[in-house]
Amino acid sequence: MGGLPVTPLADALNRLYARIPLGMRMGLEPMRAACARAGHPEAAFPVVHVAGTNGKGSVCAMVEAIARASGKRTGLYTSPHLCRFAERIRLDGEPVTDGALAELLARALDTGPDLSFFETATLAAFLAFREAGVDLAVVEVGLGGRLDATNVVPRPEAAAITRIALDHTGWLGPTLVDIAREKAGIAKPGLDLVLGAMRPEVRAAIDEVARSVGATTSDVGQVTLRSHVGLAGLHQQDNARIAAVLGARVGASPRAVDEGIASARWPGRLERIDGVLLDGAHNPDGARALAAYVRSLRVPPSEVALIFGALGDKDWRGMLDLLAPVATRRIYVPPRGVTRNPAPPDAMAEVHVGYVAGSLEHALQVLRAWRSRPALVVVAGSLVLVGEARASLLDLPRDPPVAL
Repeated sequence: MGGLPVTPLADALNRLYARIPLGMRMGLEPMRAACARAGHPEAAFPVVHVAGTNGKGSVCAMVEAIARASGKRTGLYTSPHLCRFAERIRLDGEPVTDGALAELLARALDTGPDLSFFETATLAAFLAFREAGVDLAVVEVGLGGRLDATNVVPRPEAAAITRIALDHTGWLGPTLVDIAREKAGIAKPGLDLVLGAMRPEVRAAIDEVARSVGATTSDVGQVTLRSHVGLAGLHQQDNARIAAVLGARVGASPRAVDEGIASARWPGRLERIDGVLLDGAHNPDGARALAAYVRSLRVPPSEVALIFGALGDKDWRGMLDLLAPVATRRIYVPPRGVTRNPAPPDAMAEVHVGYVAGSLEHALQVLRAWRSRPALVVVAGSLVLVGEARASLLDLPRDPPVAL
């Protein structure tokens, strides 16, 4: 956080970021104890709880927009942030103010001195939603589900698991079935989980976990979407169907469902800024969806440039095998500002020929120096890199990224 002026928010963020070395903690007891000391803010409002490997943030954004279209006062908790930490905690669609965030984080830090970075942020969100008196909080699971800090919420009004793909295998297990079991841990007695499209063996694993706690599951099926989906990409049709079912389960009218799905925005996911397409694809499943979208634009690969960077523990080879064919010009960069090591750009260039740049700014300089500018520039591989690009393109202030 070096260089920030000494303000209440800077002080709170400094204290919060000091907890990053604690890493990720899979377990609920510290969070439950902190919530008890805070007077159980997690139980003060109705919740929609959403887990999944990919798509959960988009579904959350759509459900929150549906709830606002219904006239509800909303809270939205997501992670990670792209530019500003306040993006993680939103009230009525807007990030909390700097003053409110400083106060919320300070209280969460003091209430839970033993909490991790993510647990502290989650407690701050619960405090924000309780004090704002939200009618509905839409809460995205951070990692997995069973042992995620958000899973201290009581039985939600509605919940979903979007897609299951290989990611975070060191934490959640090496197979899709292992990962599905962890994500199914958000099931609670009497709750019916809405499920996105998934393989039969994955669905069976989720069903087994749900039944064991007295929950049920429903396949989202072919829900008819009556309106335009505001988020780009064919895969967002599936996410919109899940959001539509969740919206109906929290009392939204068909008109509000349509309006919310059409108006939802989710930055950094197939987002166009000045001819640059930003997408947070950071695993092969996400890369496959991105590649399909780029092909749907019918821009020849010779007219597409790819700026790609990934964290070292991600399957960057699998992503590149899917993305490299859509762009004949490629620039590889290391995402900056995180404690985890980036994947080596030199190794990427050996797998799929491309230019190695030392930073995103270097990559953009290379682009500007080309005699023929590409019709489309795609930035992908890491939400950290996408956040860096978004801040650069829009001249936005940026808090340090966090990739735990």
